[in-house]
Amino acid sequence: MAENWRHFLLPYQQAVDELKIKLRGMRKQFQDLNQHAPIEFVTGRVKPVDSIKEKMVRRHIEQDRLEQDMQDIAGLRIMCQFVEDIYQVVDLLRQRSDMTILEERDYITNAKPSGYRSYHIVVEYPVQLVSGEKKLLTEIQVRTLSMNFWATIEHSLNYKYQGDFPNDLSARLQRAGEAAFKLDNEMSEIREEIQEAQNLFSYGKSNSWSIQENQDHEQTDDTGQTGQS
Repeated sequence: MAENWRHFLLPYQQAVDELKIKLRGMRKQFQDLNQHAPIEFVTGRVKPVDSIKEKMVRRHIEQDRLEQDMQDIAGLRIMCQFVEDIYQVVDLLRQRSDMTILEERDYITNAKPSGYRSYHIVVEYPVQLVSGEKKLLTEIQVRTLSMNFWATIEHSLNYKYQGDFPNDLSARLQRAGEAAFKLDNEMSEIREEIQEAQNLFSYGKSNSWSIQENQDHEQTDDTGQTGQS
């Protein structure tokens, strides 16, 4: 169990590694179809041992209940460009047969008092070990880039103040959270314009690469040596 942390956490690292590949694969499938990918990028981590121990004390979690009661030992974060993308990603995850969704918490429609916004999904994910299949709890957070920026700053400040923010700072963070969400809403209003511009940029970039490749090929002589310009 938790006495040997390296052994205990190894399956969680496997779960994170596998899910990162699968979620990034979803993004590539959209790109291959020349469609807007709701996933901008994916990150993942296994909770550090010190953080696990601290949370066990704070949440009164016993060691023999760690696998059942701590949902975020394995954590994935999916970043999206638009709020609409978040809900599309959630729908895609609901359709998957390689994981079972146990819990959903919508902190976008129902933001926390601090200003925090994100969509949390707790899944049961099976990893294949030499000893057999093991089902693990994994938390997937889906958020926009602006939500992630706010959450990253708030998380850093939380280390300094241990959650006991001065009233003025707390109010500023809350206003910043509202401003970040307003930015998301503004971007959603012009989403079609943004996506069209991004498609044009991607086409122009790929076309430039093709032209350069053709030029490089033309500079190659019959001996296979690259010609000098």
